[in-house]
Amino acid sequence: MSLINTQVQPFKTEAFVNRGGKGEFITVTNESLKGKWSVLIFMPAAFTFNCPTEIEDAANSYEEFQKAGAEVYIVTTDTHFSHKVWHETSDAVGKAKFPLVGDPTHQLTNAFGVHIPEEGLALRGTFIINPEGQIKTAEIHSNEIARDVSETVRKLKAAQFTAANPGQVCPAKWKEGAKTLTPSLDLVGKI
Repeated sequence: MSLINTQVQPFKTEAFVNRGGKGEFITVTNESLKGKWSVLIFMPAAFTFNCPTEIEDAANSYEEFQKAGAEVYIVTTDTHFSHKVWHETSDAVGKAKFPLVGDPTHQLTNAFGVHIPEEGLALRGTFIINPEGQIKTAEIHSNEIARDVSETVRKLKAAQFTAANPGQVCPAKWKEGAKTLTPSLDLVGKI
């Protein structure tokens, strides 16, 4: 069953976040995601190879996410304690100003369909969630393939545009400010 347009299931977990040079542990729940756009980026584990490159990519785009009114959450099956040390010891991860969420119980990885039971790790999954807590995009793929966060930003802006403009759709490679389409009988077979 697809997760698209379903409500995020109830959850509660801990995260490490370092904003303004002050690190702290925070609680993150399904209610934390409501009232703003959220981007959940699942990764296999802390202290791995591809994961820091993705966190650095997300950190480099964080200002753009913030301007769009979205919060980013990186999720691994590690603890928030591991994320604190990872943040302190990796130059790439140290750039993160968004929560690094621990999911040692696998509650989140199971709820989002990215859990690998035989490894106790997560697949690379990216989910955009609207302010009402509904999942609007889902991308899951094999762990050897890292993502390009610019595509996540594009999808976020497309989801925001279509939410604000019912009846409009964003065509392939749509970027903010580009022309959209209004589906109608007149367009059938014309594009």
